[in-house]
Amino acid sequence: MSLDNTHNCPTEHELINQIKINIEKYGLQVMGISATNYLPSFSYSVGLYESYQHPEIICFGLPTDLAHLIINDVANLIKNGEKITSYQDYDDQFFKESRAHFLPVDVRNIDDYFGGALNYYQHNKFSALQLVWTDRNDKFPWEDGYQEEFIYDQPLLDRNADFKFREAKNLGVFTTRQCLEFNQPILRVVHDHDGDWQFLTGNQEPEDIRLVALEQMILIDSSLNEVFDLDYGQTAERDSINNSWQITNLDE
Repeated sequence: MSLDNTHNCPTEHELINQIKINIEKYGLQVMGISATNYLPSFSYSVGLYESYQHPEIICFGLPTDLAHLIINDVANLIKNGEKITSYQDYDDQFFKESRAHFLPVDVRNIDDYFGGALNYYQHNKFSALQLVWTDRNDKFPWEDGYQEEFIYDQPLLDRNADFKFREAKNLGVFTTRQCLEFNQPILRVVHDHDGDWQFLTGNQEPEDIRLVALEQMILIDSSLNEVFDLDYGQTAERDSINNSWQITNLDE
C-alpha cells in the first residue's frame, strides 16, 4: 500500500497505526511524497529494515504510483531472500530496457527524507539504499552525457551531505556584509519566487547586500543545510544560530 502525504493528511498517530498495519500485512509500507514547484517527488519504504533486516529503499523523480510499483518489485526480491547490492548495475530488472543502480544513503541524509520511517521506528539508525534510474540514453547522473533536464530530479544521497542544496555550488546568492565582515549569524533565509536565495542577518540595509557563491555560505555556516528544501516563495527565520528555523510563506 502507498500513502501520499499531499492529500487528506492523517495525524501522526493515524499514520503510525496505518504503517504498522501494512507492515504486518505486506512486510512494508510505501510512502509517496509528491513534487513541489522546487523539489522532485520521492517515495520510500518503511518496514524492510524491521521485517527482513534489509535497508529501506528510496527513489526520486518518478510519479509516486510508478515508484510505488518499483519499490514493491524490489521488496518482492528481498522477500524471496535476495539482498540488494549497492554500486551494482541491475539491467532490465526494474525498468524495461534500462538499468538501475543502488547507492547507500549517507546517514546524514536520513532525517531529510524518511519522515514516516523516523516516526515509526522512533530513531534514525536504520540503513537505506537509493534506487537510481537512467535517462533516455541509459545514462546515470554521474555518467558523461546524462541529459541535463533530469539533473535535479535525483539528488544522490550517498554524497553531498556537506552541501545539500540542489543548485550548483558556484550559484550566486545574496548575503550581507555583516555576515562576511563581522561574522554575524544568518537569521533569515529567503527563497524568492524567481529562485534567488537570500541569506540575511536581519539588521542589513540595502547597501549592505553582497553577492557570493552558495558554497561560501555553507562553509561559513553549515546549519544553513537545514533549509536546503525551502520551496519557492518561502522564508525561514530563527532567533539565534542555536534555535530552530520557523518556516513561513512570503505572501503571509
